[in-house]
Amino acid sequence: MAFWLCILNRENFEAIKEKHIWGVVERHKKQLNKAKPGELCAFYLIADGAGDNRKEPVIGGIAEIASEPYEDYSDIFPSKRNPSELYPYRVGLKSIEIFEPYVPFKPLISHLSFITNKKNYSGHLLGKAMREIPEEDMKRIYELQS
Repeated sequence: MAFWLCILNRENFEAIKEKHIWGVVERHKKQLNKAKPGELCAFYLIADGAGDNRKEPVIGGIAEIASEPYEDYSDIFPSKRNPSELYPYRVGLKSIEIFEPYVPFKPLISHLSFITNKKNYSGHLLGKAMREIPEEDMKRIYELQS
């Protein structure tokens, strides 16, 4: 069983909460194809905005993967770098637990073993839509939110 950190923006997290679907673009298809039903994913919401409107990175919640990966080209994710991106490589989700409030990510860094460079943690996340994390890190994320 694998555990995943899914990296996205807040707009697309709203779509995930509504549709119970996680999707990625073509360049991340290989990683998504490793995901299996029953595995857990935590949603890392990237920093957003600037100045007084800046929102720091957070963990928005955890969900269980409910389906094998599949393709669907319906346009359900609102935020795109490229207007033609539809995040067509997808898995269904169930048992979505939304953290209220969202969990600030920076205080978690020192507790997460997959982040080996604690000062430059973003290097472990940049350019990825998802990455596998150790089970103990998923447990820490869940424990530290409560």
